Amino acid sequence: MENLVDITYNQTGASSNTDEMGMREMQRKAYAARHHQYILLKAPPASGKSRALMFLALDKTEKQGLRKAIVAVPEKTIGKSFTNTELKKHGFFTDWRVSSYYNLCDADNEKEKTKRFKEFLDDPTAKNLVCTHSTLRNALTQIDNSKLNNCLLAIDEFHHVSADANNMLGENLRRIMVETSAHVVAMTGSYFRGDAVPILSAEDETNFYSVTYNYYQQLNGYKHLKSLGIGYAFYTGRYLDALHEALDTTKKTLIHIPSVNSRASTGDKYDEVDRIIKTIGEVIETDYERRTMKVRTPDGRVLIVADLVEDDSKDRQRLQSYLQRMNKREDMDIIIALGTAKEGFDWEWCERCLTIGVRGSLTEVVQIIGRCTRDCEGKERAEFLNLIACPDATQQNVEVAVNDMLKAISASLLMEQVLAPQWNFKTTKDDTEGDNPYTIVVEGLKPLSSERTKHIVESDMNELIATLYNSNMIQNAIGDGIAPEVVTQVLMPKVIQEKYPDLSHDEVEEVRQRLVLETNTKGSEMEVRSDGSRFMKIGASFVNIDELNINLIDSVNPFQQAYEILSKSVTAEILKTIQTVIEEKRIDMDVAEAVTLYKNHVTRYIAEHGGRMPETTDSDPFVKRLAQAIAFIARKKQEFITQKNKEQ
Repeated sequence: MENLVDITYNQTGASSNTDEMGMREMQRKAYAARHHQYILLKAPPASGKSRALMFLALDKTEKQGLRKAIVAVPEKTIGKSFTNTELKKHGFFTDWRVSSYYNLCDADNEKEKTKRFKEFLDDPTAKNLVCTHSTLRNALTQIDNSKLNNCLLAIDEFHHVSADANNMLGENLRRIMVETSAHVVAMTGSYFRGDAVPILSAEDETNFYSVTYNYYQQLNGYKHLKSLGIGYAFYTGRYLDALHEALDTTKKTLIHIPSVNSRASTGDKYDEVDRIIKTIGEVIETDYERRTMKVRTPDGRVLIVADLVEDDSKDRQRLQSYLQRMNKREDMDIIIALGTAKEGFDWEWCERCLTIGVRGSLTEVVQIIGRCTRDCEGKERAEFLNLIACPDATQQNVEVAVNDMLKAISASLLMEQVLAPQWNFKTTKDDTEGDNPYTIVVEGLKPLSSERTKHIVESDMNELIATLYNSNMIQNAIGDGIAPEVVTQVLMPKVIQEKYPDLSHDEVEEVRQRLVLETNTKGSEMEVRSDGSRFMKIGASFVNIDELNINLIDSVNPFQQAYEILSKSVTAEILKTIQTVIEEKRIDMDVAEAVTLYKNHVTRYIAEHGGRMPETTDSDPFVKRLAQAIAFIARKKQEFITQKNKEQ
């Protein structure tokens, strides 16, 4: 097992403490933006977005004259976050109330939900409604847009929206913004998507006033949680045979098994759950009312285990009802889930998320990590561990396996970027902000010349970094023989240009420099020496912060850390397989050259070197080219076989 991210926080209490109105730090920031018609709230899980929305909605309906507030959540279980809540006793001017009739997350019949939604819009006494995204989509196809005039539409977990014309939620939102006077509050704990489609088009997003509260602000401001580790463990064969090494039953754990369609799955999810429970211990009692089990571990401890993989709707409802009512640490020890217990799932005592297999998107990773990072008394550390399969050179789909491994490492590296403190880079000493220890002057750093680049650096840097890590950058940037300047000065600008095609050449360079600084310094600790000088580890060297310049930063490959950790975490044989796949992707060669090299030189080289094959790591450029020719031919052969099998 290898922790790629291990961050310690200061436990300032700032993100948990409330003011005289009962608001946390993030909620105050959101409430300060209450007079804007369109608000985009980006804040991490457990920061209090649900209550922030209550504050906004109540101000808009009680003080700004809006008629109604509609709250849409992705699934029914998340609707419980918007049930009746006492706010007045904590200092706010009124309480949040939702009639049970208009809490459509409790309704059972989909047709009845749409009917009640339409009734709500015509009911002069009703103020608030809670429904799922699905109910909202269905209802909007049956009502006139004018019904939403002077209403607030709040969409929770906004990353479910996209600018794709086939995304009905996104299409409905654009229509409402164009054709009605409705106000919109969009909230998300993860603004990262696993595909290339943005959540909003650049044109639509300019209509929103952004309120951003980052992950470091949230976790650093907790009272109890002191540290967070994010890492992975590799296994060969079946994950069930390696699970006992990754599972720590002394920690409150949420286990997510792989999708039945993924490479990591055995294809039988029920058998996987049974095997996991047997790994934990022996079932000694089943509570059929709550749908939980008592399991005795080999060392005699008795744990309460829940199975959320079960498809029977009645059993699932009983278990979910129990999970919603839990109010003590001892009420649950281990939960096994598949597609649930991610977004909005609140188990504050969860200390560890064990996720098996590669996730489909960064959004999913962020959401799962958020399940264990809630602050509560007695929990000082949280951990996310991704259990992923090692590639095997004999596998037909070895390239897919390598890609999966690199994707998992990429997600961990991104989370380090998101969860670590953010350095404040300045162009001159005169531009520094007081005695802020996180302010660094960088020689040669270009000033931000436009409002556009200032907005990207201030508000969108995490999204840009996510785009960077979602690209093929890792594959192109790790390994031996890659000049850092190729990564920082050639590959990075391409990512920026693709995401922001409207930027000029000079603006791209301004953003690029800060992107290189961000990716190379995030997670680095500052060391103050006896003479007052400040040093930071950048790449493999300690650098005097007071002598930092952009040329030095450009000479460091920010992705080399991934290769170094791979080198420590896997066997030499597996590392060689990974290197070979990566090298294959870089090979610029045609069939004629490959065949010529193979016929005229490869066989002779093997004979002259006692049967040893040429390797891509060889210091001789010609021998390296021979190894590339072998890899090229092997890949073409595999492509031919795959295509032939498809045609049969």
